[in-house]
Amino acid sequence: MAAMSGGVDSAVAAARAVDEGHEVIGVHLALSRMPGTLRTGSRGCCTIEDSMDARRVAGQLGIPFYVWDFSERFRADVVDNFIDEYRAGRTPNPCLRCNEKIKFEAVLDRAMALGFDKVVTGHYATVVDDKDGSPQLFRSADWAKDQSYVLGVLTEEQLRHCYFPLGDTPSKEQVREEAEARGFGVHAKPDSYDICFIPDGDTQGFLRDKIGAAPGAIVDRDGNTLGSHQGTHEYTVGQRKGLQIGYPAPDGKPRYVLEVRPVSREVVVGPKEALDTIELSGVAMSFAGKDPVASGIVPGRHDEQGKVWECDEFECEVQVRAHGNPEPARVRVSEGRMIARFDSPLAGVAPGQSAVVYIGRRVLGQVTIDQTVSADSKQLQDA
Repeated sequence: MAAMSGGVDSAVAAARAVDEGHEVIGVHLALSRMPGTLRTGSRGCCTIEDSMDARRVAGQLGIPFYVWDFSERFRADVVDNFIDEYRAGRTPNPCLRCNEKIKFEAVLDRAMALGFDKVVTGHYATVVDDKDGSPQLFRSADWAKDQSYVLGVLTEEQLRHCYFPLGDTPSKEQVREEAEARGFGVHAKPDSYDICFIPDGDTQGFLRDKIGAAPGAIVDRDGNTLGSHQGTHEYTVGQRKGLQIGYPAPDGKPRYVLEVRPVSREVVVGPKEALDTIELSGVAMSFAGKDPVASGIVPGRHDEQGKVWECDEFECEVQVRAHGNPEPARVRVSEGRMIARFDSPLAGVAPGQSAVVYIGRRVLGQVTIDQTVSADSKQLQDA
């Protein structure tokens, strides 16, 4: 089953699967009951135009094409989750959530139930089986387009049924050239960079409309009131603009959002250096393939459910943003909590983000951040 978004990547991925002799069925995911008719440059995705583009490519490939309606599941698992996370003072990654709950849970479950062997997508990543036949997720050959970060939530069983034909392609330009050579009209179609359900890019406006006003105070780290706001959902850790305090800090330096407290409706601000994170942790962890204990990377033990409960510290790299750089770190698991400590501080790490763990090009797994510790030893976030 080829998931066809209407973009150039999924078109070429489906074409390569056909060329390899597989019996391929094209499926476009309808994620909104009222999709926009046309895209505006790179704004949004999953529009009627995208569906038509996918259908045309399927026709050129001579494969059956269907539209699956996942709008209700998308609204509940991605859109509502996005709103709830901001309401709770966290900063979610909706693309990662969509991959976890829609593209590689709901869709894969339906595909398996219908008898398909694998789901093909245009993601830039690679799945390689180890000597025991266990699948492992790796970065793509094109690091500039690598999407392994948003796939870090996939489980070993899900990876068994994933196929990423673009993973070894040296560059996105090569994919576009191949699409043009095949006669696909989407060869020059721009990539979508915005949150698909906020095509105008106004995230604060979207949240304001969904959550409404909830006035509160902007305070410093000592609890002194510096100003007011209309809702904690309009702020995220590391934010500088839009604080509207009206006067500078005593040292004349700008202030940044250090913490969001939705219960007390407080937004805590302070100096930039207080954003330097040396440690992060979380309990909502998963592993893309064998976990570090099962694979023999480090000693440790599992709990009764087979999840890692304890493991010794090991060296790795951790990436906290989809387009960020992997940073050297030391990771361990203690009583079911994954803890990562960095060699050099990271700026502006927010609860709700995912920390994806790499050993070389291999994706070991990920954890949803719920606590961070700053370099000045002040704990900025606590679940």
